[in-house]
Amino acid sequence: MLEKKGLMDMFEVASAATSTEEIWGGRGNPVYPPARDELKRHGIGKTAYTDFSAKRAVQLRKSDYAYYDYLIGMDSMNMRNIENMTGHMRSEGKIFKMLDFAGVNRDVSDPWYTGDFRQAYEDIELGCRCFLEKILGS
Repeated sequence: MLEKKGLMDMFEVASAATSTEEIWGGRGNPVYPPARDELKRHGIGKTAYTDFSAKRAVQLRKSDYAYYDYLIGMDSMNMRNIENMTGHMRSEGKIFKMLDFAGVNRDVSDPWYTGDFRQAYEDIELGCRCFLEKILGS
């Protein structure tokens, strides 16, 4: 979305896990193949900005709270973990659940449990689109 709007130089976007499930021996797993396939179906992974071939899971750090303007979790468990890991509360205005931006009071559909990567993509796309509209004031 940022690339299409020519806004890549204005933002730094990162992804971090709130658990160690995808990190073994200090090295994170690569993008899960079904997730990668869903992203490719939407044209993601084909540019320098979206190339995920070398991406590995990393874990959220306490210092990320000071570094980033927003910390966004996908589900209620992420929200609790983010608060615990950073020592900050959602009420402070920097930690959000992804679908909050769309006015939807539910978690992003988790394909780990449902196997439905399409629905997870649609939820995340909606949350990202609404978040970007909020940031840009449109």
